Amino acid sequence: MTQLLIRLFIKHPSDTKDPAVRTAYGNLASLVGMACNILLCVGKLTVGTLFGSIAIMADALNNLSDASSNVVSLIGFRLASKAPDAEHPYGHARYEYLAGLVVSVTILAIGLSLGKESIGKVLHPTPVVFSWLSLGVLAVSIAVKLWMSRLNRTVGQRIASETLLATAADSRNDVLTTGAVLLSTILCRVTGWNVIDGIMGVAVAAFILWSGWGLVMDTLSPLLGETPSPELVAHIEQTVMSYPGVLGVHDLMVHDYGPGHQFASLHVEFPAEADPLAAHDVIDNIERDFLKKDNLQVTIHYDPIVTSDAAVGVLRTRLTEHLRQLDPQLSIHDLRIVPGGSHTNVLFDLTFPAGYTGDTDAAMAEMCRFVTEQDPKYSCIIKLEQSYSVAPQK
Repeated sequence: MTQLLIRLFIKHPSDTKDPAVRTAYGNLASLVGMACNILLCVGKLTVGTLFGSIAIMADALNNLSDASSNVVSLIGFRLASKAPDAEHPYGHARYEYLAGLVVSVTILAIGLSLGKESIGKVLHPTPVVFSWLSLGVLAVSIAVKLWMSRLNRTVGQRIASETLLATAADSRNDVLTTGAVLLSTILCRVTGWNVIDGIMGVAVAAFILWSGWGLVMDTLSPLLGETPSPELVAHIEQTVMSYPGVLGVHDLMVHDYGPGHQFASLHVEFPAEADPLAAHDVIDNIERDFLKKDNLQVTIHYDPIVTSDAAVGVLRTRLTEHLRQLDPQLSIHDLRIVPGGSHTNVLFDLTFPAGYTGDTDAAMAEMCRFVTEQDPKYSCIIKLEQSYSVAPQK
C-alpha cells in the first residue's frame, strides 16, 4: 500500500534531494495520516460515547491530537519548502523543526486534559457497556496505526525527516495505548470493576505526556544547535582524507538550518612545501563535490603543515602519543616550531570536546612539561579550543 501511494502521488520518487520531491513526500504522509486519524477519532468517539468508556474516548482524543499534528506537519513542510529570501538567506527549512515542536506541545496539552478526565473517572467510576462493536473499532485502530507507523517510517527514512520518524514512533506508541484500552474494555466485562476504565485512561494520558515530552526534547535539540551525528562527521573526514595531498582535518563545524540545508566549515592540512595553487584546486574540488553529491555547503580553510623538518614530525608523534595516554578525548593540531636566539617556541592547539569535565589547565601544564622534557630550550605556547563535532568511536 505504501509503495502504491508513493508511485501514484510522487513524481520522480528516487530524487529525494530535490526539495520539491521532499515536500511531496511530506505532504503525502501528512495528508494520509490526517485522514486516517480523523476517521479513527470519529469512530472511537462514537463508540466511547455510546458505551460510556472514558478510555476509548481518551484514545479518540489522542487520535484527534495526532490529526492536528499532521496538519501542523503539513504546514511545516509547505513553509520549509520556501526558497531563500533577503531576510532568510539560509532558507526556511527550520520550519519543519518548529512544526515538530508545535506538535509536541499539543500532545502535552492533550495528555494533561485526558489525565484530568481520567482521574475523575477513577474517583467516580461509571458503568462501561461491553460491545463487540467497540472491540472491533479498537482492533481496526491497531491495524491502521501499525500501517501508519510503517508509512511514516518508510517516508521518513527515505527523505531523512526527523518529523516523520517521530510521527512513526508516535503511531507505534498508539498501538500500545489502544491495546491498553482494548484490554480495559475486556477486563471491565470480565471483572465488573468499572474503575479499570479510568485507570487505563490515566495510563494512556501518562503515556501521551511521556511521549510528548520526549518529542519536545527531540525537536528542541536541532533548534538549539545539536552536535552533528558521528556518521556525518566520519563521512566528511573520510571523504576529505581521500583527496590527494590531504594530511589531516580539524576544526569541523556543522550548522543545521533544517533538513537538506546544512553548512560545514573545516580546516584541511596540506604539506607546506606543496604548490598552494594545486592545494587550492583540491579544496575547490572538495567543496564542489560535497555540494553535488551530498547537497552540503562546505567552506574549507587551508592549513600548511611543515613536513620537511624531521624535528617537527618527531615532536608531533611524541606529543600525540603522550596526549592519547593522558586523555584520549583531547587532541592537538597546528604544531609549529619557531627557533629563536635564547629559546625555541613550540606552538600548537589543544582541542577538547564540548561538555568536557576534565581539568584542561592540568592537561596544558602536563603537555608543557612534556615539551620541555624533550629539549630544555623549548618554550611551550598552547592555544586551548573547543571541538564542535564528535569524532566516531573506533
